[in-house]
Amino acid sequence: MALEENTEIHRLATDAIELLKQLLAIPSFSREEAGTADLLLQFLAQHGIPAQRQGHNVWATSKTWDAARPTLLLNSHHDTVKPGPSWTYPPFAATLEGDRLTGLGSNDAGASAVSLLAVFRYFYERPTAFNLVCAITAEEEISGANGVKSILPALGKIDLGIVGEPTGMNAAVAEKGLIVLDGVARGRTGHAARNEGDNALYKALDDVSWLRNYQFPNVSELLGPVKMTVTQIQAGTQHNVVPDECRYVVDVRPTDSYSNEEILTIIRANVQAEITPRSTHLQSSGLPLTHPLVQKAVAMGKTTYGSPTLSDQALMRFPTLKMGPGDSARSHAPDEYILLSEIRGGIADYIELLSGFEL
Repeated sequence: MALEENTEIHRLATDAIELLKQLLAIPSFSREEAGTADLLLQFLAQHGIPAQRQGHNVWATSKTWDAARPTLLLNSHHDTVKPGPSWTYPPFAATLEGDRLTGLGSNDAGASAVSLLAVFRYFYERPTAFNLVCAITAEEEISGANGVKSILPALGKIDLGIVGEPTGMNAAVAEKGLIVLDGVARGRTGHAARNEGDNALYKALDDVSWLRNYQFPNVSELLGPVKMTVTQIQAGTQHNVVPDECRYVVDVRPTDSYSNEEILTIIRANVQAEITPRSTHLQSSGLPLTHPLVQKAVAMGKTTYGSPTLSDQALMRFPTLKMGPGDSARSHAPDEYILLSEIRGGIADYIELLSGFEL
């Protein structure tokens, strides 16, 4: 890489790190991201880039936009979970110790957000074989209706997306989805001493046994089996009354081997309870290993893998790759941190990945 480009990337990385420090000082819980959205708009304006905002979502398009070209989306999020009581550092501050920057949202996903903004700035006026949209969005941590899903119609047709999440800059080419199911088993009350009634709890326990032991026959090469876990159960009002209702909750992690609707059909056919999904829109996603973006990442020495964690990929109905600086194990953990070297390396890797790339 030419010295001039090295100097430019160094400057972009410096700006990105300073932006991240400012973002960390502003609480941005899901649905409460107004302050960080203001800062993102201000940052883009300072660098001569007109941006748009809807709710707490901020996005901009490359200056060289051409409707005849395919479009690539750079996306990450600026909302965070709430800090737990085990934090020993101030969560709403940027504590820098050597290479280590500690603060809530530094790893998930502030580092990805500021890195993708740096990459967008690098390509903003450069000729590319694709249009670029950079969207830093809200409500990712709750898969909220007012996050990236709400602005996809305004972005127009997207041909490929890079979703910035902490992957160690390796290529997460597949991701499990999520279905949360509410089950209600129904019976009839009776006196426990006389063995009367129709015990809804027993019906639910039969369901739980099936949900615990059933193995979906199709197993994803990258994501493994579909995983079902019963996480809550509730029944009964007093010790001597047979319960006429038992409620339970199931956490289902779909893979690219089944659609959410197919999984729901199989479950309903095998349990006694009435099953209601809270939603079915968080589908599993995957990008073929033959995709040119994946092939370029592999040529750069990046590892491909299937991710067990959920992101806004689940809301996108176009091909996506999850890739970003940081380590998923630090996310939602006390004293979350990012290394400055990870941000600098991430920006350089993103730029190399997209330089000369054609969709």
